[in-house]
Amino acid sequence: MNDQISTHAPYDSGVPEHARDFGVTDRIVIITGAGQGIGREYARQFAAAGAVPIVADLNFEKAQSVVNEIEKAGGRGMAVKVDVGDKASVDTMAASVLEKHGRIDVLVNNASIFATLNKLPFDEIPLKEWELVMKVNITGTYLCAAAVAASMRSAGWGRIINISSDSVPRGAPNYLHYVTSKSAIIGMTNAMARELGPHGITVNAIRPGGVATEVDRASNPTVEARTRIQNAQCIPRGQLPEDMVGIVMFLSTQAAAFITGQTIACDGGYTHSS
Repeated sequence: MNDQISTHAPYDSGVPEHARDFGVTDRIVIITGAGQGIGREYARQFAAAGAVPIVADLNFEKAQSVVNEIEKAGGRGMAVKVDVGDKASVDTMAASVLEKHGRIDVLVNNASIFATLNKLPFDEIPLKEWELVMKVNITGTYLCAAAVAASMRSAGWGRIINISSDSVPRGAPNYLHYVTSKSAIIGMTNAMARELGPHGITVNAIRPGGVATEVDRASNPTVEARTRIQNAQCIPRGQLPEDMVGIVMFLSTQAAAFITGQTIACDGGYTHSS
């Protein structure tokens, strides 16, 4: 019989409690473009986890519909109309959230232009369309982050999550404006993380794959293209909005306090070697 006393520390010995805090209860979470698609799923799941999602969308009726859905399920939420490409609109959004809730804990920069875009050779993209994509996808992300930064600095805590795309490492053809805008998101995330890190604010980016939602696309991929992509993934099935929730919610927690300036792929392993 071996009577030797183990000198190994208990499994959780010395681990600060905050490092094991995976909750989002009562967190005030702004989610842009949350009136439909993936943003809607973020809002629903944050509410189910006890957070208060701010459903921000250009279409207020859709935003309110999501909040109604959340409240019917017993959760809390707030609908706000916002044009992310307009500074005054974004500032008004942030002010209304602060007035009602007193703080902003998390910002998910989900709003972007993609579904309405037709596939075109880059030299045939209309200049107005190029400029609109840059205004919403890049400037909108910047404006929303800038609008919440002061509140987060004051609190000494914050989470900013920017949504990029797996089209960046793939260099998806015929979507040059979209790919360019989502590439900029990665650089913005890296630089913003440097500036905000000393204030207890993390900034990370996520690269989703081709997520299937209820939103119609101007250029839907063919069945053959979808099959080819799925077969190239480590997890060979279609990606759903629910697949994005885990990483977004984790990055919103205290447990993720030492993760910043990162771009994390959530695409079933399609771009895992990039």
